[in-house]
Amino acid sequence: METVYDFTLPKGYMDSAGVLHQKGKMRLATAGDEISATRDPRVLSNPSYLTIVILSKVVIQLEGMDAVTATTIEQLFTADLAYLQDMYQRINDVEPPVIHCVCPDCGKTFEVPLNFTQEG
Repeated sequence: METVYDFTLPKGYMDSAGVLHQKGKMRLATAGDEISATRDPRVLSNPSYLTIVILSKVVIQLEGMDAVTATTIEQLFTADLAYLQDMYQRINDVEPPVIHCVCPDCGKTFEVPLNFTQEG
């Protein structure tokens, strides 16, 4: 199973020296990544910061940089942030699970999203 994926940012991260960094690696997220991100003080004070914290945990390499931090992710161009968010969703299969059903009357098949938190 592949757990680390290469990427090339559409624009690239421009560091303080003016060097452009475009190639990197993202790993699959763990439940611990998401749980610890929700407990981060920056997220508690600003829930929209959750994306930044999670990406800073799973983007494990950006060419020519020692580390990728939340500050690094904050300074990305919006096109690069959107690219990484999309990649995160694709590699972590963030689609809700579905069950395949067949109508007993007409025989038509369809999918119904599973909601494990719904009561009843």
